[in-house]
Amino acid sequence: MGLVKFPSSFQPVLVDASFLVSIYDRKEPYHSRCMAVLDQINLPLVTCEPVVTEAIYLLRKLPGAPQAILASIQKGQLEIPFHLAQAVDKTLSYFNKYRDTPCDFADACLIAMADELNTGDILTLDRDFRHYRWRRNRSFNLLVPLD
Repeated sequence: MGLVKFPSSFQPVLVDASFLVSIYDRKEPYHSRCMAVLDQINLPLVTCEPVVTEAIYLLRKLPGAPQAILASIQKGQLEIPFHLAQAVDKTLSYFNKYRDTPCDFADACLIAMADELNTGDILTLDRDFRHYRWRRNRSFNLLVPLD
């Protein structure tokens, strides 16, 4: 099993830590761009605990930001359908496949989520997702335009 399955009419959008940091920190260079993209999305937003951990760590000195991320999960605005225990083999395979990139833990989990949820749509500022592939050869669709 591994992940919660969404109805086929709902293709969830993956969320990476870089996007969360830009949303919650108004001083980030891509803040306005990320907010504009977020305002246009009407689909479920999904992530995993490693992404939340990374974002909270990066935002730890910004008062209220870690709490706001957790509140978005509590309110169901950001869902966490990933269960590492059921996806550890796939996650490990991405660590090995992209060891030259290098692929971090959160990225490997997001690639595994893309496979399970059948979506390559992702909110990220991480250019490594241009290189990563889900379901062997599918490119990610980076929803935030990068310069």
